[in-house]
Amino acid sequence: MIHTLSRRALLSAGAAGLASLSMPRGVWAGDTQMADAPRFTTTNSAWQTAYDKALEVLAGNVQVMPYVTKPVLIEGSVYRGIWQECGPHEALVYRKFRPDVARNSHLTFFELQRADGQLPANNKVAETGFGQIQMVVPIAATAWELARDTGDGELLEAAYRACGAWDGWLMRYRNTRGTGLVEGFCTYDTGHDNSPRWAGMPNQCPNKDARRHHDLAGLPRLCPDLSATIYGARRALADMARALGRTTEADRWTEQAEVIRNLILSKLYVAEDAAFYDLDAEGKFIRVRSDVISRVCGEHVVDQALFDTLWTRHLHNPKAFWGKYPLSSIAMDDPAFVRPIPANSWGGASQGLTALRAPRWMDHYGHAAEFTEMMDRWCEAIQADLTFRQQMDPDTGLFTHGEDHPNYSPTALVMVDYTWRLIGVVEEPGSLFWNIRPGHKAAQGARLSLPLDGGGSASVAYDARGADLTLSGKPLARVEGGAARLITAKDGTPQALLGISPQAQRVSLRMPGRAVRQFNLKPNQRLAI
Repeated sequence: MIHTLSRRALLSAGAAGLASLSMPRGVWAGDTQMADAPRFTTTNSAWQTAYDKALEVLAGNVQVMPYVTKPVLIEGSVYRGIWQECGPHEALVYRKFRPDVARNSHLTFFELQRADGQLPANNKVAETGFGQIQMVVPIAATAWELARDTGDGELLEAAYRACGAWDGWLMRYRNTRGTGLVEGFCTYDTGHDNSPRWAGMPNQCPNKDARRHHDLAGLPRLCPDLSATIYGARRALADMARALGRTTEADRWTEQAEVIRNLILSKLYVAEDAAFYDLDAEGKFIRVRSDVISRVCGEHVVDQALFDTLWTRHLHNPKAFWGKYPLSSIAMDDPAFVRPIPANSWGGASQGLTALRAPRWMDHYGHAAEFTEMMDRWCEAIQADLTFRQQMDPDTGLFTHGEDHPNYSPTALVMVDYTWRLIGVVEEPGSLFWNIRPGHKAAQGARLSLPLDGGGSASVAYDARGADLTLSGKPLARVEGGAARLITAKDGTPQALLGISPQAQRVSLRMPGRAVRQFNLKPNQRLAI
């Protein structure tokens, strides 16, 4: 049985409050699909075909892996299993369609955790892997988001125990230099297969034992992205502790998060390059400009001022990471960029995983308008191919075929998630983001309906001039003219309008009982309403 708490209880009750739990709304038996899953239709046949095919790919990748009896979302393509660096995050993105799968995709790692606290790097058809740590998006963060949003007290307890023990394991075995930062021992630790970042280094730890590294010059390395993952995990652990009423523990996790954040900034950032690099055991920086930069931003390690520097110098630089089809895995003007692009290459290709992770930082740092361009380019490339493969050329948008097989979950999730972020509604903690883009390709005759946590639904219906927004069957607003994000509270109370187009927009907003209002919105401008 899945146990739940109300949202208010989950956020404020102590551990004693976890005793009275009940079955949540919207859970289904076995593999029966949820009746109120998100719905999207459009008269744009190319977009509809790609969206529907993406859902088919994802449904086909819901499978049962060894040692765990419940279905999870596997990576797909040639990757017959679920990996800690990405599987829980992917399942979180998919959770409105299959909340059971989202839950199972987290509990798998907790159930297979070793007694010493080590979480598996993966659970595959062939084996459960403990030969590397392989983490990017913190499983603590995605577990917290899932437990918080679904009111799942049992998951909250399990995640808090498991992720706290995992932090302890990492500090015992991946802090051998005593710096307080997380060390990388091999290529697979960061999931950067075939990346020049790890040139000359082994893929895996010796004898598949992640507690040890090969006796090679330069190992172990202090890694910005692995350390950022722990920063994000500790922030999530602090939130979990508060929800469980453990305020002293919450304060401790918060303090420890700040400690590792300050270490990342002071030891692994090179100001002259405006880049984060690995620092090897001989005190040398591995000066390859890679998606380590965006991964550090993904956990909000940097403040807005430093992010602005990273954005200008690298992330939004068309010569660096912002190609025609962003974001490349190595800066395009870095000598280490690998061409021609081989299969499974974090040596330059734009990766589906990087695209799927972008919403975790693009909005946070105030670049919803530029994100529009990235989403459009990815959806365009997917519709031109429809095989849902792992990576594409950042210049041409052509997906790598050959050894990169079709039906890759992250790319399918990009198509689905980006559709809702472009022209639909996204549920955030305490808010609804209504992303309205009249005239967009996907918006042609489009109808969208999203089931909301705690009941009700949010719907958008487009016509030639604009869109009608409905909240749980009641008219909420009509938006006409240009593109804008209407931000409301969960009850529909309007909060702000946000400019989500790269060009200035003229927007008309009508809400029941209020006069029509006209707004001139600049890119990324937020206006209180």
